[in-house]
Amino acid sequence: MAKAGKRTRKAREGLEAEKLYDVAEAVKLVKERATAKFDETIELAMNLGVDPRHADQMVRGVCQLPSGSGRSVRVAVFAKGPKAEEAKAAGADVVGADDLAEKVQAGDIDFDRCIATPDMMPVVGRLGKVLGPRGMMPNPKVGTVTNDLEEAIKASKGGQVEFRVEKAGIVHAGVGKASFSEDQILANVKALVDSIVKAKPSGAKGTYVKKVALSSTMGPGVKIEPSSVMGA
Repeated sequence: MAKAGKRTRKAREGLEAEKLYDVAEAVKLVKERATAKFDETIELAMNLGVDPRHADQMVRGVCQLPSGSGRSVRVAVFAKGPKAEEAKAAGADVVGADDLAEKVQAGDIDFDRCIATPDMMPVVGRLGKVLGPRGMMPNPKVGTVTNDLEEAIKASKGGQVEFRVEKAGIVHAGVGKASFSEDQILANVKALVDSIVKAKPSGAKGTYVKKVALSSTMGPGVKIEPSSVMGA
């Protein structure tokens, strides 16, 4: 087994690997240990009691982070005619129709989030194999297939994050930056957990939230007592 570096060992000092911390204490510990030379992303991971291979156990949704995400999000919009002009006026970074589809098909993806008007879905639908694995496929369930482009673009740029459970039953998403205050990170953590809990699928049986952990990009993970962040 490779030996941990000096920085990693220092970051782990004072942490009990198996201890479940109160969420406020976990935020403090993670923020203190985010000492990289760049503004690290703070990430939340939740292990859920679901098997996403079954349609009635899929967990997916969006959450508007009250403190914002701290990221500069580039938004692409599939639209044409007046809707394309509306998207540009609303601040979309990339706007197009068939021309944009050709760029995406060729692997030229210079955006982080994708929105489409309903009439463009026949075109966008052909891009599923490209956008799907990246988690960018527009979906009406998460508000990215809509005619209200102004609101969708505003939400995407203002701290809205999309979450989706992975094969192992884990959901993870960024909840801010190390430069955020503890209160800002805490508010975002609680908002995301609340959204994931509310997205509990009908097929979920037994314990829904099994484990919760918080970490920074380069820092160690800190386990959280689930009840402290779920308001129990």
